[in-house]
Amino acid sequence: MSDTLGPMRPADAERCAELESLLFAGDGPWSADAFRSELDHSHNRYVVIRDQSDVVIGYAGIALLGNTFAPESEVHTIGVDPEHRRRGLGSLLLAELLRLADRHGGPVFLEVRTDNDAALALYEREGFEVVGTRRNYYQPSGADAYTMRRPHPSAVPEEQQS
Repeated sequence: MSDTLGPMRPADAERCAELESLLFAGDGPWSADAFRSELDHSHNRYVVIRDQSDVVIGYAGIALLGNTFAPESEVHTIGVDPEHRRRGLGSLLLAELLRLADRHGGPVFLEVRTDNDAALALYEREGFEVVGTRRNYYQPSGADAYTMRRPHPSAVPEEQQS
């Protein structure tokens, strides 16, 4: 039996908060209540990867925003248990978020620490480009963030698609 991708359940909030504390300790990690609150909003989609023992080892969330005439999406978070990194799980989580966003339509936005080279490389491989910088975005660390944007695939000329 291998790892499985599926929807986040309210019961997963404690484990996701535990991972947040490991991954984002200096930047105000989300609490279990914050994850449960995000699940309550109908425009949000959150997914998890579970290992063979049904333990959450990765999570991600996106908001599907706007309307029929001007849709857009915003990646809220992606996190992978440090013990399970370098296995492509972050790519798998992002691919699922982008699948949902592409079905919704419009561009996808996100913020990422300017010093998170691994995440920046992943996002750039998926067609995101830096469109701005948010100074002191992450608190309490005061780290800066890039705002990145990925156009909807239908907005990219065919010769630029890979």
